[in-house]
Amino acid sequence: MNQLVIAPLLVALVTAILTLLVRSVPSVQRGTSMLGGVGYVVAVAALWAEVDPLGASNVVPYQVGDWRAPYGITLVADSLSVFMLALAAVVSLAALAFSIRYVDEFGQRLSYHPLYHFMLVGVTGSFLTGDIFNLFVWFEVMLMSSYVLVVFYSGPEHTRAALQYVVLNLIGSAVMLLAIGGIYATTGTLNMADLARRLANPTAYGLQDPASVYPVLGLSALLFAVFALKAGIVPFQFWVPPAYRAAPAPVSAMLAGVVKKVGVYAIIRLYFTVFSALELGELALPGFGGNSVLSFFGPVMFVMAAASILLGGLGAVGRDDIDGLLAYSSIGQVGFIVLPLAVGATVPEVRTLAIAAALVYALNHALAKGLLFLVSGSVLSSVGSIRFADLGGLTRKDPVLSGVFFVGALSLIGIPPLSGFFGKLLVFDVAGRAGATLALALALAGAILTIAYFSRAWNRGFWGPESAMVERGAPATGVVVVAALAVLVLLVGVGFDPVFRAAESAARAATESQGYVDAVLGGGAA
Repeated sequence: MNQLVIAPLLVALVTAILTLLVRSVPSVQRGTSMLGGVGYVVAVAALWAEVDPLGASNVVPYQVGDWRAPYGITLVADSLSVFMLALAAVVSLAALAFSIRYVDEFGQRLSYHPLYHFMLVGVTGSFLTGDIFNLFVWFEVMLMSSYVLVVFYSGPEHTRAALQYVVLNLIGSAVMLLAIGGIYATTGTLNMADLARRLANPTAYGLQDPASVYPVLGLSALLFAVFALKAGIVPFQFWVPPAYRAAPAPVSAMLAGVVKKVGVYAIIRLYFTVFSALELGELALPGFGGNSVLSFFGPVMFVMAAASILLGGLGAVGRDDIDGLLAYSSIGQVGFIVLPLAVGATVPEVRTLAIAAALVYALNHALAKGLLFLVSGSVLSSVGSIRFADLGGLTRKDPVLSGVFFVGALSLIGIPPLSGFFGKLLVFDVAGRAGATLALALALAGAILTIAYFSRAWNRGFWGPESAMVERGAPATGVVVVAALAVLVLLVGVGFDPVFRAAESAARAATESQGYVDAVLGGGAA
């Protein structure tokens, strides 16, 4: 059954290749792409059942070529990775279905579908990889596809946005490769399970000399900067607004809903599962939850989360169009995801709950923000503009589309019984249990800013004086897709218990590193 680990990866890869081969027949290409999208969901569901995060919570490794870890390439599925895969599967299928009518036929035939599925290949590999070097490889697969999708429309604005996106991520990739080389030179391994084992017991692997161990802190800091760049966390958020505004709506939904979450996943996997095992001794910061690498990064994550929440929220308040608002909102919302991680890193007693809170918030953000970007695409198709000044009266002309936008906004604000309510509640709960007054104040300020910018958007645009541009309805396919996502946002909130149990299981998978090590390495000595 271990072969199920590679099923989502193979489905996405085969679909990408097939859509490239049949591009001369547009209808066949679209059908193949949608079939592949559905197949990806089925493959993720089968892997979910094998891991069973609501029950046994298995760790399922797959040794590529039957080369045993840590010497071969290892793919690993556990509760954390399948939680992220499930998130990616839902958002990617919705965005793909929306693309069929939204992207023009020439664009679809030329490159859209192969690039979309290759991006999904990179996302899937990032969630499943068991070693740091292949995390770099899958990052590059994901980013190379997204580079082209950002510049898909080829106008001056799109080219400028793509250039900025490419340059920043190429620099990030070079830094990541440098850090990976340094970690291998210092520890002698890149396999995550083996690295966690060596850092937990450095004297057994010849790392007892502080001069050999302490460089890991600096190298892990370089990696953290790269992951923060991928996630669009302040001060590495510069690429987010132009890229989201330039890309087609379904691509922006994927970038905000899924691609950003790869950076968040990498932070959770490496810093809570792997680097948390390394004790820093004299380099530890007093009063920050221990002397591990993880506790060292707690204050760093807090400052970055605070800056993201405030900068993103204030930036969104001043926007005059939907995409601009959603882009800056994404910066602020990723701050809400990182905030409980910062608290959990410094207060070990709430660590599991903190990761669960971050995952629940990430899930809600993926669904709601993906939904809102698709609504933006539908509005653009219907009205021809996404400026709030041109959208007045849309609630009367197109109540379904407007209602869906309202649902997405309410979910990000955190209104019950939508999924966003529980994500925000858990963030407050983590801060309260940890006694982190500053985190509570920051979360409250971020919540107020979220109410402010969505209220302003609704009142100036959808509910404002009727505009002459609001005349015709959105394409039926787009409305069906966004309505389905809105229903899902509601269902996740109403049936929240299994979602929370899955997130809690994923959090335990991230913090209980010994089970991960034993499953991947077979409990034996290297």
